[in-house]
Amino acid sequence: MTAMQNVSLGAHYAVHLPAPDDFAFWRERARALIQCDIPPDRISWVEPGSTGDLFAAEGPARREKRLPTPEPDAQPVRASKRFMKLARNAALHSDQQRFGLLYRMLWRLQSNPRAMEDKADPDVRQIEELDKSVRRDSHKMHAFVRFRAVDEDHYVAWFEPDHHIVRANASFFMRRFANMNWSILTPRGCIHWDGETMRESGPARREDAPQGDPVEDLWKSYYASIFNPARLKVGAMLSEMPKKYWKNMPEAELIPDLIAGAQAREAGMVAAGEREERGRPDTLEAVARGIAGCRDCPIAECGTRAVMGEGPPNAPLMIVGEQPGDQEDIGGRPFIGPAGQLLDDYLNSTGIDRAAAYVTNAVKHFKFAQRGKRRIHQSPQAKEIDTCRWWLEAEREIVKPRLVLALGASAARSFLGKTVSISKARGASIALEDGAELWVTAHPSYLLRLDGEAREKQSALFANDLAAVRERLVELGV
Repeated sequence: MTAMQNVSLGAHYAVHLPAPDDFAFWRERARALIQCDIPPDRISWVEPGSTGDLFAAEGPARREKRLPTPEPDAQPVRASKRFMKLARNAALHSDQQRFGLLYRMLWRLQSNPRAMEDKADPDVRQIEELDKSVRRDSHKMHAFVRFRAVDEDHYVAWFEPDHHIVRANASFFMRRFANMNWSILTPRGCIHWDGETMRESGPARREDAPQGDPVEDLWKSYYASIFNPARLKVGAMLSEMPKKYWKNMPEAELIPDLIAGAQAREAGMVAAGEREERGRPDTLEAVARGIAGCRDCPIAECGTRAVMGEGPPNAPLMIVGEQPGDQEDIGGRPFIGPAGQLLDDYLNSTGIDRAAAYVTNAVKHFKFAQRGKRRIHQSPQAKEIDTCRWWLEAEREIVKPRLVLALGASAARSFLGKTVSISKARGASIALEDGAELWVTAHPSYLLRLDGEAREKQSALFANDLAAVRERLVELGV
């Protein structure tokens, strides 16, 4: 008896998924069922632990059959790129009807390949909502997981996801905390990383997670010192950090007292927020908030933090590097790694006070490739530099430096809109549109990669470039 004969007799097929987040399994089975011409109303998608068949017809007449096998010459299954992108996330939703919805949409795509383009279609809208909810839940996990030390070499965090996102987000934490031994416990399953291997285990209870560690008092003191309710949009904060996550975050218990009275100031900030939406941010604090949430280029998805510039808001000199490195990403400050230490040495030797300069980067996130436990620097592409230029220009409009020192070709591109040769551009000023002067030199990390005679030669050129900048600052009287 063929699959079509089974369908005509009302045969029903139950597909038992091995895990509630196993999209690959669903895709394989869905493809086979489409090729066997099994319509959506003849299939039940059953998750582990499910108490019943949610989509099957009721009554004793229902018959479940062994899943059919497609013929060797079966037609390929059509699925648009947009459908596949949304379906991967939608499959992680906690809605038990999601796999049936996805199969129904896949079935429809066989006769109408452009069905996903109709945004008024109820199935399309529902898939989009599932995708949106899952992405938001993943964002909350990235933002609100807090590790606590259980011993000298192991950290544990507790999180309560709304959807089946734990396994899908394991790689984010593996990249972000590659050198730590950690566990993330959740009611939907746990993940564990020992520096080399990712391991999974079953669901956990809240009491399985630690309740505190000695470092938390230091963290609370730091959080209280940087918390500025006068600059806080309280409503937005509560929306982005719902109270359900507060119990996982040691600093959250301070929030009620810290935001007391802040609502009275919120109205005065509405106008400033509206200006930010219409144009570039007009304060460095607004720039910091903006880059923290920016996802306009792929680097922001690497699992790194946005590193804001630092220095006086009216500094006469702005020093711009390429991007944060490994140490900058961990520490949250620009130029604190080996290249930053070398830069400090040269600044001191030429008489430039770093504390009086505004130091930042052309690209605000660390782009890297994982090599075992190490994160290896990757140069940003031209498009990524150009995308992040909007934020750098916002910093420059606020600081209004008289001189800008670009360290490396990527930094120079952020101001000139094109790649230039360091050897040809160095040693002389380049006028910018706002009247500031751009000076170009090598990035100190370039010197760290050299040795011998080449190191001596390039070091001398770098020192001469900084000395020229120092002389120009003196000439300008700043």
